[in-house]
Amino acid sequence: MRPLRSPFVQGLLSRLLAGWLRLCIATTRWRHENLEAAEETWASGGGAIVCFWHSRIALAPACWPLDRAQEPRVLISLSPDGEFIAQAVSRLGFPAIRGSSSKKAALDKAKGGAAAFRDVLRWIRSGGGIAVTPDGPRGPAEEMAEGAALLAKASGAPVLLVGLASKPEIVLDTWDRARVPLPFGRGAIVWDGPIIWEEGADLASVRQEWAARLSAATRRAEQML
Repeated sequence: MRPLRSPFVQGLLSRLLAGWLRLCIATTRWRHENLEAAEETWASGGGAIVCFWHSRIALAPACWPLDRAQEPRVLISLSPDGEFIAQAVSRLGFPAIRGSSSKKAALDKAKGGAAAFRDVLRWIRSGGGIAVTPDGPRGPAEEMAEGAALLAKASGAPVLLVGLASKPEIVLDTWDRARVPLPFGRGAIVWDGPIIWEEGADLASVRQEWAARLSAATRRAEQML
């Protein structure tokens, strides 16, 4: 058995990661752009969908204050490695809904996708917020799968695209070049939206447009630093 898939190791590492991220996020000097977009969504009190690229998952807890009306959840894959991430973000106040979308098939055909889709849709309709990495869990990086758009279409909930960046940071040698922040640094959060699904919209075109906008927000956050 791979060490990272040991329940004991996963539990230990998730505690360490959660503690590290809590320190980094609390000591980072954050800059914000288009904050009013997020404020508008929070003020509505209804469900919401938040998208950021998989490489920025370590920064994501900074973009959704826990004192807002929409209680957050995070969609994380059912893979054994996903368990480690799920435990870490849960310790930061973002419980996970397990499942994954796939670039090769719609959510209802992906591993755990049908159950996850139903759970997430139910959560959004109850007024909750859901965080999605639309290029996860395996990429390609910054290429949007169908899950977020299908959720927006089915729920009618607003979508926020969030660009995140920090300096200094550690860039991991992973498929997405994941970023891990360091304490006492600088950070930037850029919101785009809220976006509401338009009746009759073409799914492929929406995915392409949202991916471009999310990448633009991410590059803008990097430029701010």
